[in-house]
Amino acid sequence: MNPSTALARVLVDELVRGGVTDAVVAPGSRSAPVALALADAERAGRLTLHVRIDERTAAFLALGLAKASGRPVPVLTTSGTATAHLHAAVLEADAAGVPLLALTADRPPELRDTGANQTIVQPGLYGVAVRAAVDAGVPEAGREEAQNRYWRSLVAKALLTARGVLSSDPGPVHLNLPFREPLLPEDADVRTVGPWSGRPDGAPWTDGSAVAPPRPADPGPARTLVVVGDAPPSLGREAAELARAQGWPVVAEPSSGAWAASVRGGALLLGVPGWLAAHRPDRVLVVGRPTLSRPVSALLADPAVRVETVSAAPRWPDAGRSTTRVGALPAPGTPADPSWREAWCTAAGRVGTAVDGLLDAVPGLTAGSLARDLVAALPDGALLVLGSSTPVRDVDRLAVPRAGLTVLANRGVAGIDGTVSTAVGAARVHGGPAFALLGDLTFLHDLQGLLVGEGEPRPDLTLVVPDNDGGGIFAQLEPGQPRYEAGYRRVFGTPHGRDLVAVAEALGWPAERVPGPAGLPRALRAGGPRVVVVGTDQRAEAELAIRLRSAATGALGGA
Repeated sequence: MNPSTALARVLVDELVRGGVTDAVVAPGSRSAPVALALADAERAGRLTLHVRIDERTAAFLALGLAKASGRPVPVLTTSGTATAHLHAAVLEADAAGVPLLALTADRPPELRDTGANQTIVQPGLYGVAVRAAVDAGVPEAGREEAQNRYWRSLVAKALLTARGVLSSDPGPVHLNLPFREPLLPEDADVRTVGPWSGRPDGAPWTDGSAVAPPRPADPGPARTLVVVGDAPPSLGREAAELARAQGWPVVAEPSSGAWAASVRGGALLLGVPGWLAAHRPDRVLVVGRPTLSRPVSALLADPAVRVETVSAAPRWPDAGRSTTRVGALPAPGTPADPSWREAWCTAAGRVGTAVDGLLDAVPGLTAGSLARDLVAALPDGALLVLGSSTPVRDVDRLAVPRAGLTVLANRGVAGIDGTVSTAVGAARVHGGPAFALLGDLTFLHDLQGLLVGEGEPRPDLTLVVPDNDGGGIFAQLEPGQPRYEAGYRRVFGTPHGRDLVAVAEALGWPAERVPGPAGLPRALRAGGPRVVVVGTDQRAEAELAIRLRSAATGALGGA
């Protein structure tokens, strides 16, 4: 067996032994040994292989698989510029703590810095965005036993590091794999590559569980607000349970794992200065990375509020540099006065009633009513992937938080790229109906994600796209102000002028345009793969956002 094939088969065998169930491949020549080994593993029923023709799409598909399953997922590319296309997904995995494995095939060291075809400097390519980066040695003949140990140890350590087992800081790992020719098996003979040379008892190095740090005994001030941003689902649920036991209100982002316990429209509530002045918490307990709401950010920057951050990892969010304490969730103590949480719930109910009245009074479907109605209409057990930009914010402000959904979003660095592929990956491992709400530019940014090749399973995924013909979020931000009107359409509004139904159909996805609220439930029941397009208007949505904030203020008596 040639050395390249030997390395590839050992690497794949150890990935499977370490708990990998899915892998993603983008086609290439230098990566052929590992691609063939992965295909062999799929034929043997050891893992599921996903193939995509575009490396960026492949990387975000792997990100979605890893985000939804919690398991490390490798994505394999050939050498050269192909490796650069993984970078955006690696950055998202870094910020969001997702166990992504970047497997980049490479030319051998003697071809680097020589002008050799498809050869760049790949070691260290992803910089500080990875938890570990290893430039593996070139496999050589005659050193099978020693190399077998090295290769298996390399993969086992990469999986441990990606999971964050010892660091409590999961994230991406880069394995750069240089190969010399020959790259393909020399014959059809399939030989074993030797016994596993890890622990002598054949057991895995670890089951992937981490040791939880001790909780502080003091639960802190009774007037505590729990703010949960994008977070590992288990941590979000634990924070929600603590808040329930203590009688603390919760303001949680949809992808937090704690959203079902959140007051509705927390961002709108915190945006009413008079009400907040009368109900300002003494302490805010921050869990995960809150990034969606300016009112939340303003609260965390308020010097009158004690900010404590919960983190199970060596890194923690503190954008306002206001955190006074970092640690685990506090241990339960004496519950707060019930009136504390009741005041927040009552106010949220009044704001919700005002918001619903305003949304229902507008003819047709707006982006806001679409976000609210979509969440309400999804079946229990469904997956919902939210695109960054306006959709995730509309769900955060306007939808009624509910249990029974798994909600994911790429909020690590909050890019719009790769969202279709992330949703496809997450849908493949979810085990039930899956939906995604994403803007038109987010949809167009990852059209390659719609390409499902021959032999690839088609996901039960419905993509719901509010189409405002461009970058509608900017109409709600500073660039949308009248004084910037001269340049708005060209550099912010960016109208695309495409018929998104026709675009989706051209890529093999059934698609339809839903004109009003009555057609949405039927379109959602049709099942995926499917694209559902809802036409909206940028300027009208911006005006509606202003009216929604005014409605929130009016619902609380103008406070």
